[in-house]
Amino acid sequence: METKQFKGQARLPEFAIPKRYDISLKTDLSECTFSGTVQVNLNILEDTKFLVLNTLELVIHQVWYTSSSHNQTYRPCDVVLDGDDETLVLVFDQVLGVGEGVLGIEFSAALNEHLKGFYRCTYVDGGVKKNMAVTQFEAVEARRCFPCWDEPALKATFKIKLDVPAELTALSNMPITDEKPNGNIKTVYFEESPIMSTYLVAFVVGVFDHIEETTVDGIKVRVYCPVGKSDKGKFALDVAVKALDLYTKYFATPYPLPKLDMVAVPEFSGGAMENYGLITYRENELLYDDLLSTAARKQRNAIVVSHEVAHQWFGNLVTMEWWTHLWLNEGFATWVSYMAVDSMFPEWKIWTQFLELTTDGLCMDALEQSHPIEVKVHHARSIIEVFDDISYKKGSAVIRMLQGFLGDHMFQKSLSSYMRRFAGKNTKTEDLWSILSEESGVQVNSMMDAWTKQKGYPVVSVKSKDNILEFEQLQLLSSGSHDDRLWIIPVTLSIGSYNRRKTFLLETKFRELDISELVHSSDENSSSIKEKNRETCDEHLWVKVNTDQSGFYRVKYEDELAAQLRKAVESNYLSAIDKFGVLDDMYALCEACKEPLSSLLSLMDVYRKELDYIVVSKLIDVCYEVVKISGDAIPDLVNELKQFFINLLLFSSEKSGWESISGESHLSALLRGRVFLALATFSHDKTHKEAIRRFQTLLNDRNTPLLSADTRKAAYVAVILNTNTTNRNGFDSLLNIYREADTVQEKEPVLRHIASCPDPTIVLEALNFMLSDEVRHQDIIYVLGGISSEGREVAWRWLKENWELIFNKYGAGMLMHYFITNIVTLFCSNEKADEIEEFFGSRMHPSFGMNLKRSIERVRIKARWVENIKREQSLQDLLKRLAHSKA
Repeated sequence: METKQFKGQARLPEFAIPKRYDISLKTDLSECTFSGTVQVNLNILEDTKFLVLNTLELVIHQVWYTSSSHNQTYRPCDVVLDGDDETLVLVFDQVLGVGEGVLGIEFSAALNEHLKGFYRCTYVDGGVKKNMAVTQFEAVEARRCFPCWDEPALKATFKIKLDVPAELTALSNMPITDEKPNGNIKTVYFEESPIMSTYLVAFVVGVFDHIEETTVDGIKVRVYCPVGKSDKGKFALDVAVKALDLYTKYFATPYPLPKLDMVAVPEFSGGAMENYGLITYRENELLYDDLLSTAARKQRNAIVVSHEVAHQWFGNLVTMEWWTHLWLNEGFATWVSYMAVDSMFPEWKIWTQFLELTTDGLCMDALEQSHPIEVKVHHARSIIEVFDDISYKKGSAVIRMLQGFLGDHMFQKSLSSYMRRFAGKNTKTEDLWSILSEESGVQVNSMMDAWTKQKGYPVVSVKSKDNILEFEQLQLLSSGSHDDRLWIIPVTLSIGSYNRRKTFLLETKFRELDISELVHSSDENSSSIKEKNRETCDEHLWVKVNTDQSGFYRVKYEDELAAQLRKAVESNYLSAIDKFGVLDDMYALCEACKEPLSSLLSLMDVYRKELDYIVVSKLIDVCYEVVKISGDAIPDLVNELKQFFINLLLFSSEKSGWESISGESHLSALLRGRVFLALATFSHDKTHKEAIRRFQTLLNDRNTPLLSADTRKAAYVAVILNTNTTNRNGFDSLLNIYREADTVQEKEPVLRHIASCPDPTIVLEALNFMLSDEVRHQDIIYVLGGISSEGREVAWRWLKENWELIFNKYGAGMLMHYFITNIVTLFCSNEKADEIEEFFGSRMHPSFGMNLKRSIERVRIKARWVENIKREQSLQDLLKRLAHSKA
């Protein structure tokens, strides 16, 4: 038999199953190499002359297999490394019989610079750049560090030994059992791990300070920080300790390991990684500075830490069987992290902000290039593309919808059973549904299959006639096309009051609902005569479908119902969550050309007196998107549009003020940051003058109280929008702040805005600066996210000219996605979409193919929307009126 039979397979053949890995590694940080030996205890399931496992970019020196039953050692007659399939095929002359044995392999490799596998990154010690080494094995990068069966279902235990420079700290998943010094090298031995998947194995070799606490169950929790910055880890440590206790109770299952380390590493491609017992983070996702971190950053840190700690159960203890079921990891960790943060910080009203995740999930799922929550993965390099808004955000939103339908208590009870039954094992989505069905008596799988096995989501259209509501479900696609898919939708609605609610399952395309009983029922809590009189006429009765935005669907109201809902928003009858939902749905329908822009703008006009953070935040997001599209659709009206949006935000900005008030809420600080940033973005003259005045003070005193962490971004935007090639002082001042800063909290906001300049020459300079040694690889994402619409042509040209350099430098990893998404989606024409398709025609790669197709689809969606807006006759008069009307 030839080795060709193993070519092009998505999964490894099941001749042998690993049970235990004994890994010994020696790192050379000066040469940036490592070498090692792995001994794998195997269970051979059928007679075979082949062993097939995963390796990538490793040099194999020696291989042997020792059979336990015969105590006989075999050496392969052929060792075939396949770089395309990322496999190592070992061919033996003799048959390896069924039973146990040990496979030994000696190997070596370079510590790469691509932030994946076993890689090197740098830190500064006394002004000198030095190397450290870190792992990032999810999804399929453990094979870059040691030969292994690199699939989540092939769990094993791991015994690790590291030879490292004597002055450095070495960490792994388990506690250290022994350290043996040998001159300038030390050998560090770690306890054997419980059973786990290869992608969760981790080690870090570097220099750190740390702080620690112990949970009520005796788990030692440590936060490892850059030297001299351990105080910046206190907030994350506190959150982690509380999260461990909370999840232990919620899942009725103890944390499975004796310790939990959390490490801030200098360079990291993602936000954080949930390695069992050794969570790694990019520094700004773990470190919090009371003075320099924004309220938004504090909140983000709490969510990220809670998310990674949740993975110790959902993902690490119980692991998806294959990457098709990634959402079982990411959707659940996302959902439960919000639950944990809500428990720790109830004043943050974090569940209202969860709506932003739902929106992101809906936005991606309205694309024809979306994918089901359960997605088929055929190539190792395409797995990275599944780590997206569908797996994380749609996944978590669908879970929240199901939790709302089944009830909190039933849901928690079911998850506890799931953890106990599958601890140490691998699961598929069906395993979770069967437990939920057993516990609740509801056929969860038949209800949920449409939500996880098919892509897309429904828009529920609502009409009213003589106390009868007519419902129709149809898939909503931003492109305007649709098909006849159906969902079982848990519909909630309120009629004229939150005391008049109705819940039902919409299982068919059409359904009618008689609401006479609800319309004429008395409302005990409605004491106002005015409100009672208002509700006596059916035509004045507002109807809000998807109450509390608990369902993963959009709602489209007929004109009369939409008008009543608009009045309900204006009169403040709706909750903040529902005001968010009404606006969010209208924006999505407008983008899909199901509603005119004039309807969206008229709705936005009734939000002028809004002060709730989540509602103002949604209003600002919609403003940003409408301004972007208007530059192509109605360029002559952009100034009126910006003036209208400024008018919408002046009320909340005047209430917020530039400076924080002693004892104010977390949400007030969040609101201040967002509102002033938006006013600066829309070139509000008064905001620009005040921002630049405060910025000048900052240049003279980096600790000035006149510019808090929350308002600093607004000042940076004001500065960069007033910068151009002939007057580049602002750009140079921002670069100086970046260069002089010694914390990520100061550097990140500068990077986010230096490419926001309307002058394409400055944008080009910012992009070239981004690729220089002054910017860490991981931080390019901030610069790319800030490119201005005016800079899109120069950015696209720059991307094409530098494509080979960029692809070689950043590899086919997570960072590549940002180059494509953030530059390609700035455009709004079919001609540009064609040009982009042509350029990438010969440059396609499995790691970003789906992302590229999505990005091009977004361009075509916007092109269609632009043409639709151009046809609207009434926009000019409407905008002139809105721009000049005051709150």
